Amino acid sequence: MNKPGVKEYQAYCPPGVKRVIASGGSAWIGEVDETTALKYPLAPDDKDVSRLETEGRFLEIVGHHEHIIKMKGCTENGWLYLERAINGNLDDYYLNPAHPHPPPSLKQRLTWCREIAEVVAWVHSRGVIHCDIQPRNILLDEGLRIKLADFQGKYVSTNGIVLLDGWSGEPCRFYCPRRDPFDANVQTDLFALGCTIYFIMMGHAVFPDIVDGEDAWFERVEHRLATQQFPEDTHACSDITRKCWHKEYKSAEELLLDLKTVREELLGADD
Repeated sequence: MNKPGVKEYQAYCPPGVKRVIASGGSAWIGEVDETTALKYPLAPDDKDVSRLETEGRFLEIVGHHEHIIKMKGCTENGWLYLERAINGNLDDYYLNPAHPHPPPSLKQRLTWCREIAEVVAWVHSRGVIHCDIQPRNILLDEGLRIKLADFQGKYVSTNGIVLLDGWSGEPCRFYCPRRDPFDANVQTDLFALGCTIYFIMMGHAVFPDIVDGEDAWFERVEHRLATQQFPEDTHACSDITRKCWHKEYKSAEELLLDLKTVREELLGADD
């Protein structure tokens, strides 16, 4: 589980990068052109590109999918050229006051839910646990189609042996309570997927009454999830999020069937 208090770094643009467009726990994302971004270390003098190399290997393992950010190559020093999603991430799309958008329609929200569930099903079929499903890792292309990014999870063999580990974890509002925060599996990804579907449907993360940064906010969110005090808001996918949080799905394919039913009931079978 990702805890607050990450070290701050000064943004910088290496040659070929026009501007920084995003950042993560270990890297900057810089704009190269309209279709390409460069992912590179937070510190200019950091020669450790092991996390970037790991992400590149994950992207090779999961292969091509229309809802996964494409890897377009790498630099001589191991930085990653990635497909650029020009509409940013879901978190910013909903919550960034500097770039306000009209509330997405029910059809759009259900489409996003379906697209992210489809790509999670694909990733799991390739033996990969993403380990950090959340709105900031879900990007939007020019057509507002989902693109899943930031692959730092686990690649697991059919008999459960971890073959590649990126040591990633979910932020607290998307974290499935467990003894070992790095003991990730299909169920922990589906839990985070449920929290993400909640975000898409409601326009905010779970427990909006607890404000990030206020006194003991992290511990309060952690306690509610650990004691199964899950949100009870009513929305089109309420039953689906509840089943994710109570670990009632065995796979993302099962969740997709429920999403199909919801979509048909609300929008019609041909939509």
